[in-house]
Amino acid sequence: MKEINVTGQKRSETGKKASKLMRKEGLVPCNLYGEAKDENGLPVAMSFAVPMTELRKVVYTPHIYVVNLNIDGQHHTAIMKELQFHPVTDALLHIDFYEVNEEKPITIGVPVKLNGLAQGVRDGGRLALIVRKVNVTAMYQNIPETLDIDVTNLNIGKSIKVGDLKFEGLEMATSKEVVVCTIKATRKSNAAAQAAEEA
Repeated sequence: MKEINVTGQKRSETGKKASKLMRKEGLVPCNLYGEAKDENGLPVAMSFAVPMTELRKVVYTPHIYVVNLNIDGQHHTAIMKELQFHPVTDALLHIDFYEVNEEKPITIGVPVKLNGLAQGVRDGGRLALIVRKVNVTAMYQNIPETLDIDVTNLNIGKSIKVGDLKFEGLEMATSKEVVVCTIKATRKSNAAAQAAEEA
């Protein structure tokens, strides 16, 4: 995974009013969840804010990043777990980060990349990518930037499911039955098949 540095500052005031003021100043309210738990065993969040200018390169990208957070001089290694956008303006409202370490596996969605010219496409079919990301569980150092899938031998009407994928050091967290990609028949491929039958 790519790494990126982000600098933020702790925030003492939380709640809707404080968050609204922060956004007006160009800051995005964030929480960092890590190993810390309260007396009920629930995760304790560290509240902080990051300038939107720092977050653009992390949020508006197809890549996944390990984020090196510098919060008031304290360093944390984290991944983005949840992003909240405004339903109308699509403005970024809030981010939850999850602290990672070298001993505990994490689960994260990794983008799918299809490689090769599928046999089904050569025969006139259309390749359809059904899911753009597949959830995997692994140590964060082992998580790749993309899941590269070879579709060269995929024929019309055939699919690749999550259960068909095998990557060293990765455990698939998405259901095995989920279809990743498929080759759909087209008028052109149906006509070619019919012509072949008649011949």
